[in-house]
Amino acid sequence: MLDIATDARGLARVVLNRPEKHNAFNADVIAELTAAFTNLGRDTAVRAILLSGNGPSFCAGADASWMRESATLSLTANRADALRLSDMLWAIDRCPRPVMAIAHGFVFGGGVGLVACADLVIARSSARFRLSEVRLGLSPATISPFVVGKIGASAARRYFLTAEDFTAEEAVRMGLAHVHTDDADDQVDAWMEALSQGAPGALADAKALVRDVTGRPINATLRARTADRIADRRASAEGQEGLKAFTERRKPGWAPQ
Repeated sequence: MLDIATDARGLARVVLNRPEKHNAFNADVIAELTAAFTNLGRDTAVRAILLSGNGPSFCAGADASWMRESATLSLTANRADALRLSDMLWAIDRCPRPVMAIAHGFVFGGGVGLVACADLVIARSSARFRLSEVRLGLSPATISPFVVGKIGASAARRYFLTAEDFTAEEAVRMGLAHVHTDDADDQVDAWMEALSQGAPGALADAKALVRDVTGRPINATLRARTADRIADRRASAEGQEGLKAFTERRKPGWAPQ
């Protein structure tokens, strides 16, 4: 249900491949995505990951038959099922590699959750976003930490409640996506070129840094922790190589020569 391939640049392409279902996910897709992002995050040959969908849509959320089955589960089984979905989102969100995503067609429910977990997001003109859970008598509970963290409380208050569709332009405005373009390949290439200039460990640390400082008060504890982090980076092999390359006016070892 996933197609995965890594090119010579170290870009791993993860493609959702259930086009007949608009790439709606079920238990198998959730397990495959969790494993894929866990394994790719550990692969030193991978510099970045691109998540996209085959067919007319990126991801229309949860598969209808899977949702019907979940309605028959016990409360304990339902909690375990929801936690597996959360584990998948966590694996994408916490992946140490930069994660890009291309959103097109239907991006509903959990599909919005997938986009929210990506670091760099392209929204094509065809993208139609919807947080549709309340219309099914549910709430977007499992995806909410990731989505609210991306779009903020104000936008979440509106779209969690109304389940209105919103466009690629609106997704960019609220911060769910970063670029609205149909030249997705060109944008991916530009981002890949930019990412290739960064040290892999530094990129992972910078990604974690955003999470670790967001919403925290700027106090002595936070300032000490961030001072410790830059000191650690300066003392690291990457930091030493980067500073040496800068003073020697050459490219560091991790950058394309």
